[in-house]
Amino acid sequence: MTSERTTSEAFDRGLETRREVLGDAYVDKALAGADDFNWPMQELTTEYCWDHIWNRPGLDRRSRSILNLGMIAALNRGHEFKAHIRGALTNGVTREELREVLLQIAVYVGVPAGVDSFRLAKEVFAEIDGFQG
Repeated sequence: MTSERTTSEAFDRGLETRREVLGDAYVDKALAGADDFNWPMQELTTEYCWDHIWNRPGLDRRSRSILNLGMIAALNRGHEFKAHIRGALTNGVTREELREVLLQIAVYVGVPAGVDSFRLAKEVFAEIDGFQG
C-alpha cells in the first residue's frame, strides 16, 4: 500500500475470516498489491464478502466453500477457483468430496468447466503435496 489506511470493524472481522479461509500468504499478497487505485476493492471484498456474507450464521463455512466453487467455476475465474479449492480444504471439504463437487460442476456448468476445474484442483493438490507438475 502506498499510504496508511484506517479500517472499519467490518473490515477487521472480514480480514480475520479471509485469513482463516484463504491463508495468510494469499491475503498478504492481495493486500501488498493494493494501491490507492485498487484499495477500495480490497475494502469491498473484505467487508462485504468476508464479513457481511461469510460471517452470517445461516450457512457454515464448508457449505459456503462448496457454493463458491460452483459459482466461480461458472464464471471461469481460475485464480479465484484455486484459492477457494484451498479454502474448501481448510473448511473441511475432503478431496473425495471435491471430486464430487467438480463432477457436478461438469454436468451443470459444462464439461469444459469441469475439465478445467479438475486441472486447477490438481494444481492446488500438487502445490499442497509439494510436487512439481
